[in-house]
Amino acid sequence: MDQSLVFDLELINKYDYSGPRYTSYPTAPQFHEAFGEAEYRQAAEATNESGGPLSLYFHIPFCDTICFYCACNKIATKDRSMAADYLDRVHKEIAMQGAIFDKSRVVEQLHWGGGTPTFISLKEMQDLMRVTSEHFTLADNDAGEYSIEIDPREATAETIKTLREVGFNRLSLGVQDLDARVQKAVNRIQSEAETMAVLDAARDNGFRSVSIDLIYGLPFQTVESFTKTLDRVIEVGPDRLSVFNYAHLPELFKPQRRINTDELPAAQVKLDILQMTGEHLSKAGYVYIGMDHFARPDDELAIAQREGTLYRNFQGYSTHSDCDLVAMGVTSIGMVGNTYSQNERGLDEYYQAIDNGKLAVFRGIELTRDDLIRRDVITRLICNFVLDYASIEQAWGIRFAEYFADELARLPSMAADGLLEIDATGMRVLPRGRLLIRNVCMAFDRYLSAGVQQKHFSKVI
Repeated sequence: MDQSLVFDLELINKYDYSGPRYTSYPTAPQFHEAFGEAEYRQAAEATNESGGPLSLYFHIPFCDTICFYCACNKIATKDRSMAADYLDRVHKEIAMQGAIFDKSRVVEQLHWGGGTPTFISLKEMQDLMRVTSEHFTLADNDAGEYSIEIDPREATAETIKTLREVGFNRLSLGVQDLDARVQKAVNRIQSEAETMAVLDAARDNGFRSVSIDLIYGLPFQTVESFTKTLDRVIEVGPDRLSVFNYAHLPELFKPQRRINTDELPAAQVKLDILQMTGEHLSKAGYVYIGMDHFARPDDELAIAQREGTLYRNFQGYSTHSDCDLVAMGVTSIGMVGNTYSQNERGLDEYYQAIDNGKLAVFRGIELTRDDLIRRDVITRLICNFVLDYASIEQAWGIRFAEYFADELARLPSMAADGLLEIDATGMRVLPRGRLLIRNVCMAFDRYLSAGVQQKHFSKVI
């Protein structure tokens, strides 16, 4: 499979409008509060019949300081004792969730996200994993994909050693930019030495994969300054990189109001940075996985994409497509059976539900057969850039050309522009269309065609 990327400015300018990132289909605007704890329990219990593996997600919302660019659900506090009250509820939620699922179902994937997961103490980390193992069957051979998000300012060599001992084998480092002026403007002062010390500790302790997160479009960034950051990152050779576009939406995210709009790079500069990034990473041997993600050719994500088995969920790209995703903690989103569910967004509401002996699910959705068919199509496109009609027809008992007649009628213009190739057997997204994969997927989104406002979503580039 060709995993190259072509930057075509004319096409990007033509297709750069708002649309979903498709971490799920249907997307979050379709979740509703008629789906609650009872509906979730019923769906979760039904999945035991298949006995498939599980994926666990834990949301740790606390941060010591606010990064001004952040759009995550987080709680900024210097009070480390807040973690104890929170984790006490998470432990109770683990017990309630664990009682639903058969113990024969092994946890093949586990992820701690935030916020800042390393905000909690080493003892609290150990206790959280211990309680998890008491109620779920964790993989005991290091074969699972157990990952954690790391803020290098909140981690030491001892932290990394402890995380490896409790079972983590993958980590992602939040870096964003190594330029001191950029760091000051976004309130994330993080020395290169801090970052590299954590990376070195991960390798010394046998972590199987290290990913680094960067953001382009931040104040004072230029092509030249970001090139320096990127070259330094390439020099240390992470297994994966995520290079995200900063979306400035201060009306939605209060911390972003601390960023001076006049200091943000112009739109063309952002595009120049993106083009440079793709070219530099390609020369360094990385391949484009999709949706801001790059990996070494021998990384399991790159291999899965070439084999047509790559998957995508709320935590990003994965090789575990057959797992039910059980989400725990405030605002976390799970995917169990043919449903999505989300926990309470507010800490008080989350605490109240757990203290009353209830799961904190406050909204979700049960997918229809049409949702499932369209999710399959969108997932194959956004993960593997290839869609084979026959495999969809066999999986769902449909005739693709008839079922998606309206959708196929929307695609010839994209084909004419060189985004993709279409023939009687399927479609293939071409290298110049891969940055615009969301546009291709949007053609199959029934909710967009039904009038869902695109203001809910970010620009595709």
